[in-house]
Amino acid sequence: MDFPDSLNVSVSYERIKPFVHHTPVLHSTDLNEKIGSNVWLKCENFQKVGAFKFRGACNAVLPLENSIAKNGVATHSSGNHGQAIAKAAQIKGIPAYIVMPSNAPIVKIEAVKGYGAKVIFCEPTQMAREQTLLEVIKKTNAYFIHPYDDASVVLGQATSAWEFLHQIPELDLIMTPVGGGGLLSGSILAAEAFHTSNNYPLCTVMAAEPEQANDAYRSMLSGSIQSLTDEQITNPTIADGLRTRLGTIPFQVMSRAQTEIVCVSEESIVQAMRYIWERFNMIIEASCAVPIAALLEKKITPTFKNIGVIITGGNVDLDHLPWNKP
Repeated sequence: MDFPDSLNVSVSYERIKPFVHHTPVLHSTDLNEKIGSNVWLKCENFQKVGAFKFRGACNAVLPLENSIAKNGVATHSSGNHGQAIAKAAQIKGIPAYIVMPSNAPIVKIEAVKGYGAKVIFCEPTQMAREQTLLEVIKKTNAYFIHPYDDASVVLGQATSAWEFLHQIPELDLIMTPVGGGGLLSGSILAAEAFHTSNNYPLCTVMAAEPEQANDAYRSMLSGSIQSLTDEQITNPTIADGLRTRLGTIPFQVMSRAQTEIVCVSEESIVQAMRYIWERFNMIIEASCAVPIAALLEKKITPTFKNIGVIITGGNVDLDHLPWNKP
């Protein structure tokens, strides 16, 4: 398993730049006043397929040699990574096979199909995802691209923070949500690369995750990768994109950087999600409301002057908004 090198962040950025959106950065006086810092939002919800995941998918799929790519690519995903691989495969002109849990949001399932990929459903457990994927690969000989435990994917995700730092070089903190850890570890590498190449002070990178899916937090405390508990699986967080086990490669990067992770409640996630919808007039997923919730709850100490938050996606089932539940 290759380990991603921060020196390759700029190479990855130049590789995928013709295919991805250069996403905007937004800010709000009201949010700044609530947090007590200057806060900028990097809007990857405006990325192709509606999520940052397209960056990692492009960096993993597009460079594949024809001898490898001819049978297509395969992965497992609750939605955004699946959409991203489907779109990248469509660009490259190869098949894509996406294993999705049966409880994945309908909007994400339909999007994957819309990009021309074949969807294979499985039970909503990590074991079922992996077993079903093995069966698909055995049948199709497709090339497996892991959602986050892949050096090319991590370096692709790193390009979001790399771009962010070039837009707002004075950032002293970047916050991301954390599920499998691809974006978080990529952002750490991007901050290191920007520091080395531009002589700016090293930007701190932190993450937030739901209390109801706090495996990354527990992993950093214990020094080994932890899984979701049975209770967390049966009573899952609303942040569906974060219901996944931390990857080995991301965990190594996070451990080396001694990355801090804070946890937030389900109620605060919904409140933060609604706040961004109302204040910024912008659709975001519950998963990317998690770091906003951490800021609003004053979970981040010490106080940073200039904070950047990567808004990871905007693929929402509009028929099942959390604040409309009875």
